[in-house]
Amino acid sequence: MGWVDRLNIAFYPIVDLFVGCKSSIYFTIFDDQTNLTNMKTFFLFVLPALFFLTPAIAQQNSPQVKINNGTLRGTYNTATGIRSFKGIPFAAPPVGDLRWKEPQPVGDWTGVRKADHFGHMPMQKRVFADMVFRADTTSEDCLYLNVWTPAKSSAQKLPVLVYFYGGGFVGGDGSELRYDGESMAQKGIVTLTVNYRLGVFGFLSHPELTQESPHHASGNYGLMDQSAALRWVQKNIAAFGGDPNRVTIAGESAGSISVSAQMVSPLSKHLIAGAIGESGAMIKPTLPAIPLADGEKKGLAFAEKAGAKSLAELRAMSAAQVLDAAAKPGAFGASPTVDGYFLTDFPKKTFEAGEQAHVPLLVGWNSAEVPFRAFMGGDAPTPENYAKKIKQQFGDNADELLKLYPGNTQEEVITSSTALASARFITYSTWKWADLQAKTGGQPVYLYVFSTPRPPMVNEKPAQDNNAIKSMIGASHASEIEFAMGNLVTNKVYAWTPDDYKVSATMENYFANFIKTGNPNGPGLPKWTPNTNGSAVNFMNIDVNTRLQHENDRARYLFWDKFYSK
Repeated sequence: MGWVDRLNIAFYPIVDLFVGCKSSIYFTIFDDQTNLTNMKTFFLFVLPALFFLTPAIAQQNSPQVKINNGTLRGTYNTATGIRSFKGIPFAAPPVGDLRWKEPQPVGDWTGVRKADHFGHMPMQKRVFADMVFRADTTSEDCLYLNVWTPAKSSAQKLPVLVYFYGGGFVGGDGSELRYDGESMAQKGIVTLTVNYRLGVFGFLSHPELTQESPHHASGNYGLMDQSAALRWVQKNIAAFGGDPNRVTIAGESAGSISVSAQMVSPLSKHLIAGAIGESGAMIKPTLPAIPLADGEKKGLAFAEKAGAKSLAELRAMSAAQVLDAAAKPGAFGASPTVDGYFLTDFPKKTFEAGEQAHVPLLVGWNSAEVPFRAFMGGDAPTPENYAKKIKQQFGDNADELLKLYPGNTQEEVITSSTALASARFITYSTWKWADLQAKTGGQPVYLYVFSTPRPPMVNEKPAQDNNAIKSMIGASHASEIEFAMGNLVTNKVYAWTPDDYKVSATMENYFANFIKTGNPNGPGLPKWTPNTNGSAVNFMNIDVNTRLQHENDRARYLFWDKFYSK
């Protein structure tokens, strides 16, 4: 083998490493073994340049960030220019003696920690079919967050979005496709998803837990996880190019309920600059907080059903055993508690007193959160059946309710049943949150209703019976998430249309503008008028023809005000 051949073997891997293929540089230099001029050029100019570029190329493809606990190595998307860091621990694993304790500081690490995959999912059963996770393991050791950043340096001070997933406090994970932060990051926003403990692991109260707590509190561990993540953001987000003074929290369903709770908690309300709520607030009847004493009774009942006579015995059970015990019918229901620490009062009262975070709020719900059958059950939607249901369930309030939700035709019954069931499920609590924040928050409140129904599923066959009654007449619960986060393309279930992408662009831009400035308005968008104390109540109807409308069903919500105040 000649000396040039040996150089070929020696330098081919180096050139291939830098340029990613069998480069034309390589073949230009080495295809003629007598071309010593090219050889000199390689040694004098090309090779030094390649070594000079090594750190920059490596940093781009495997970006590193130094945070308080150590160095992270993430990934870089060359198509979008977004760096991502997944599976970052923000608190110590809540296992062993730390099960059912408030989150503790995470330990430091040496060397470089890989942040190229999602951390463990919180303990949960398969509850919701529409949740598509990318994490591949479930564990009590679940307190991880994920960051997508467009920043080129830590000096950029970009706005920050922290998103809490939904799932009724029993399901969900920050790895879900619909919450992916890549699209929002492309809008110039450092975007995070955060894991928090669920179900019995996140919301168990118990007298022994209260006794051992330095705050004489128990429960709310999942909510305290979220608060710990916000404190992590304050300490570390600048390393990702984010501004700790421009943090907006957002969430859908239980995530939205969480946002309302963080706004009133003394642990969190000073850590945020804005809030977004998509369907849900911690206000009766939507997963309301209960007194600590009631939570402790629930905890004692669960322990008895689980066969544990003490807290020590509960902690001695494996995570799988605890989850199985809690999953039995009637064994445990996740409820936040007014524990005197995370929640010092019922959220509604805190909002009424004006003691919440005084920040801009963008909040709303979907036009048909649940179908009419959530109220009508298996009964046909006839006026007779509807009136009978109303009288059975509302007694002395039936006549008033029939005026507010009339049902004189089948079409009216379907429309009114959908609105009534949705109000009892989640729209009233969301409306009340917006109403109270407008009255006492001292900042603008931007109210919306999302009205775009999902298209048919891919390859779905059209209904054969043209007279069949459609179960859903609007946008269902959770259907706005992909629109708001710019992630329609990640959901392969539905046959999205150009109109859907148009709606998504509108909604995502509203959200992005709000995260950046506290105001959703911007070029090319219908003007959105905020609500403040004493102003006329307007809402943005987000649809193919997005438009501002005046509230016309306030009387319905005032009825629920009286109904749920009893």
